[in-house]
Amino acid sequence: MSHLALKGVSKSFGKKEIIPPLDLDIPLGQFVVLLGPSGCGKSTLLRLIAGLEEVSSGQIFLGGRDITPLPPRARELAMVFQSYALYPHMNVFDNMAFGLKMRGFAKGDIYSRVMEAAQFLQLESHLLARPGSLSGGQRQRVAMGRALVRQPKVFLFDEPLSNLDAKLRGELRHEIKRIHERLKTTTIYVTHDQEEAMALADRIIVVQEGRVAQDGSPLDIYQQPKSQFIATFLGHPKMNLLSLKKSEESAAICVGEVEITREGLRGLSGATVGFRPDAISLKKGPEEEWLGECQVDICERFGSYTLVYGQLPEGPVTFMTKELDVSGRIACYADPKKGYLFHPDSKELLPL
Repeated sequence: MSHLALKGVSKSFGKKEIIPPLDLDIPLGQFVVLLGPSGCGKSTLLRLIAGLEEVSSGQIFLGGRDITPLPPRARELAMVFQSYALYPHMNVFDNMAFGLKMRGFAKGDIYSRVMEAAQFLQLESHLLARPGSLSGGQRQRVAMGRALVRQPKVFLFDEPLSNLDAKLRGELRHEIKRIHERLKTTTIYVTHDQEEAMALADRIIVVQEGRVAQDGSPLDIYQQPKSQFIATFLGHPKMNLLSLKKSEESAAICVGEVEITREGLRGLSGATVGFRPDAISLKKGPEEEWLGECQVDICERFGSYTLVYGQLPEGPVTFMTKELDVSGRIACYADPKKGYLFHPDSKELLPL
């Protein structure tokens, strides 16, 4: 059983607390993504689980067993690093087999495990090559193969695709998804790339300053972000935030003719309204109202759609359209039901 649990785990470097006391529960077979900006503590948290950093307090359990005092090699975990961490003087076969040799596995068992992983990762023709002759994507496949052959209870990935170009990132992302769907091994994946998180995760844990800012399914977090930070971090292009200097003395906020009603708005000033780029259009639909007149600054054409950057009276705006020729001043429309309202002080999402 590979159920992973963290109980009151914290990490400090000197007087600086990086991870405040934290509880996490990761069920058997789940693919969990730790998502957050650089420096938020997500990689430190992964290293605590791997045993590469000592916890300042708390315990880590794997399958009900306390693994906190155990060294990394005794934790039945396998980690894939951002930097590949391959031995340049060894060929692909020996790189993948090295960990098994150090653990005293029989030669026949090592051979069968490496060959199975190589076939799965399409590395059979590269087994005698050294890392220096491989592409970045092939080297990362070797690093993944080295983790696979160990048949761990938990896979740990620390931003494994960030050194690759966009095409290779897409290919390797599919490989990682395929591995998980086939093996169903509990997986914890660290990234700052929200597209990776949305594509791979069963569950996303958004990390902010070492704390869990939100925990849920990708769709739940995307559709109902708890705060302005999460709303703008998850989603590409990011959510538009329109600052209102003054709100109406009623239970509604108006932007143009778009009226957004929420409980507890009476007397609230300085609220922020958010719209996803795909919630803004150039044509009025049955549910849409006039949002404002936008001065177009820049257009980025991607073939099937155009990304428009412009300026509304309440702030900068980005939206998507199928129109190819967009310029000058244009009317924008939005559905009030697709709007988000954030508290001016706490920056939390105000409930419906």
